[in-house]
Amino acid sequence: MTTPTPARPVFLVGSRDDPHVSEVARRVEQEGVEALVVDTLTFPQETRLALTEDLDGITLDGRRLGRPGAVYLRSYHAHPLTFGVDATEAMDDDWRTTLVAFREKATLIRGLVGRWEAMGVPVYNPLAADWRTPKPVQLSLLAHAGLPVPESLWTNDPEAVRRFAAGRRVAYKPVEGGAATQELGPEDLSDARLCALEAAPVTFQELMPGEDVRVYVLDGELLASLRIVSSALDFRQHEERIEPFELPPEVARQCLRATEVVGLRWTGMDLKRDARGTLRFLELNASPMFLGFDARAGTDLLGHLARALARAARAPIP
Repeated sequence: MTTPTPARPVFLVGSRDDPHVSEVARRVEQEGVEALVVDTLTFPQETRLALTEDLDGITLDGRRLGRPGAVYLRSYHAHPLTFGVDATEAMDDDWRTTLVAFREKATLIRGLVGRWEAMGVPVYNPLAADWRTPKPVQLSLLAHAGLPVPESLWTNDPEAVRRFAAGRRVAYKPVEGGAATQELGPEDLSDARLCALEAAPVTFQELMPGEDVRVYVLDGELLASLRIVSSALDFRQHEERIEPFELPPEVARQCLRATEVVGLRWTGMDLKRDARGTLRFLELNASPMFLGFDARAGTDLLGHLARALARAARAPIP
């Protein structure tokens, strides 16, 4: 009779105050697996982390950690602009020291996750995918793999913008994110307006007037595809309703292929239909929000993710 492999703990990297972290922890424990949070929001002020030169020389709040069963990576909280971080006073007092402190924090936490990845622990999502996730890289990799993406331009060059916008409707948004998508108007092509590109580059894309679709993939399985009904150009915070949507088989295959190209175990991807009816990839998110979709569309993405983490925690070490 084979003795079952004892479940190893699942580690969640993020803030205890983030509902996605707390709810995943709760559901993992319902599966009979211990869930431990590495609270990156309170590190280094409260959370205590120590790493030695040994690969497994890791101590968290005085507890020597063994090999995790799986890791859910929600957020490093490693920049003053990260959602949930309040560094305004520290930045006002001494911005240089504050930025150095965030850099050091990020390096140590990434070192922690990197060690787990080196041990062969399943990380949702791995550091190995980090270089592929910025949209200027991600969309080019998808296009190179033959997957449909919008015509796009990332630039600080005013003349490149004018050439790209000539004779068509164009949307623009930040390169990293953090602001709503807007339509480029004639006034945006003035010298005075385009001078803003001297401060930061911007993303420009062909404007796609069709429906928005969100697709979730976990461990190579398509979990849910949802249509987001909204009259706004950027549906975020403007969802009128969210409803199940059956992907055409070819698009479903493209979604699975896209996760392979970007190297993600877990993703919520956004697609949008262009004027010709083609669904094109806008983004594969490496740490997607999902609780709101569960609440409004009746999906169980939380349960699927928790069960996947628990299965990994019970699996024999390869």
